[in-house]
Amino acid sequence: MSTIYTHQLFTKTAELPDNWDQVAQSCIFLQKCYLQILEESSPENMLNTFLGIFEGEKLMATALIQEIDLALLPSFGERDHAIKTALRNILFKQFASKLLLVGNNMLSGQNAYTCLPDADESKVIEKLREVVEFWPKKNHLTIFKDFTESQIQAFQIPAFQTDFPFSSQPNMVFEIKSIWQKEEDYVADLSKKYRDQFKRCRKKGAEISTKELNYEEILQAEETIYDLYLHVAKNAPFNTFILPKKHFSSFKKHLGSEFILRGYYLKNQLVGFTTVIRHGKELETYFLGYDEKIQREKMLYLNMLYDLINCGIIQGFERIILGRTALEIKSSIGAKAVRLKGLMRHRFGMIHTNLSWIFPLLEPATTWIERHPYKD
Repeated sequence: MSTIYTHQLFTKTAELPDNWDQVAQSCIFLQKCYLQILEESSPENMLNTFLGIFEGEKLMATALIQEIDLALLPSFGERDHAIKTALRNILFKQFASKLLLVGNNMLSGQNAYTCLPDADESKVIEKLREVVEFWPKKNHLTIFKDFTESQIQAFQIPAFQTDFPFSSQPNMVFEIKSIWQKEEDYVADLSKKYRDQFKRCRKKGAEISTKELNYEEILQAEETIYDLYLHVAKNAPFNTFILPKKHFSSFKKHLGSEFILRGYYLKNQLVGFTTVIRHGKELETYFLGYDEKIQREKMLYLNMLYDLINCGIIQGFERIILGRTALEIKSSIGAKAVRLKGLMRHRFGMIHTNLSWIFPLLEPATTWIERHPYKD
């Protein structure tokens, strides 16, 4: 007898089944503590729906679906040449502004769905396709995002046969060697060129002090934190959302010690911050911010990256997920590019059949050189 799966959509975490977290235990970004953050402090142009997939009364899988309206943004990034930026803005607003996304647009990696071990994953994925196919609101693009080479194999089923496969900028992942016990062990494995880079960076940033902020301290510094974040966000080559001001305090409130916001101070003035999330054996970087003048003078961003490595080593993590920005500088500290794949379908057939040449116009190209900082 064929397995029959049904589904239910939820817009509030209070409505979720009691055993939701048991099903989603492998992914903190599908657990209630994180979904409460989305419920409380999502970007204004993003709506989140939580999907439960059932076999009879039994919850078999959980998923996150996001509706993103890019037309509500003033622009999608301001760093590129004005003509290129203007062209991208026109293309997005006319043909790709309303997105229906299975996954999380605020993170890198497979945070789209989780299944129980005894679930039929093919049936789960088929149900996901069915749900978005009959979504009540009209959208331009339906996207399933951020799957590794092995994860994307599950989508090799008839329901996705006509979807356009795409790959965007890679996720930079830093692997922590088990033999490293302290920062000095990492530095000792670098070639002379990159040991000199480390020493120069640490010397430049010697006047900078750091501090992990608790919930009350984040609230007190929220205005400055947000200004620092906005500076970096608005100078990115591509944006699909802007976080609300209370986002970081909401994170700390709901995740507690699993969320770390580290402030960077120069003469008692907050000039930068980083955020990370503890996720099993992985340390997942989130958003950051800094004063551009201090960043240039003190090599602040590179110092932040080295601090993340130190944190990862000392706290026993196996890897650090560094995300999709600043690929070359992350490569220079030892991070490797992991290609992530996705599938998309455009609502209009003529546009869908031409996505192979339209997609490169929407996705800003990034040229970078892979670095090899370790000794041979």
